[in-house]
Amino acid sequence: MHELSVCQSLLTQVQTVARNNRATAVTEVHVSVGLLSGVEPPLLERAFRAARAGTVAANAELILTAPGIRVHCHLCAKETEVALPDLRCGACGHWQTRVLAGDELMLTSVALERPSNPPSTPHV
Repeated sequence: MHELSVCQSLLTQVQTVARNNRATAVTEVHVSVGLLSGVEPPLLERAFRAARAGTVAANAELILTAPGIRVHCHLCAKETEVALPDLRCGACGHWQTRVLAGDELMLTSVALERPSNPPSTPHV
């Protein structure tokens, strides 16, 4: 299951973001998982629950979004949204297309908890 190694890399990024922002905890991790990414969302969720233990994201919720698949046609030069299993151009039906979106696996945002600053007391 390569989803576990994906989660470990993801959590390394999350911990860097938390450290750079002086966060005490991560509450949400948002990830865009394209249908063509080769990652199975249910397996990713299960792996995340295991991999987050002992990290700043120990209680974080994983929120996945699945962007649509968009292609660029080499014949008509249009960009269209398509559905699996057919990656042909949605405008002209040509089969020579290039995937523009739908193959990504990307950390899109992280919700952080930061310590509140205690009010300063004036010195007399």
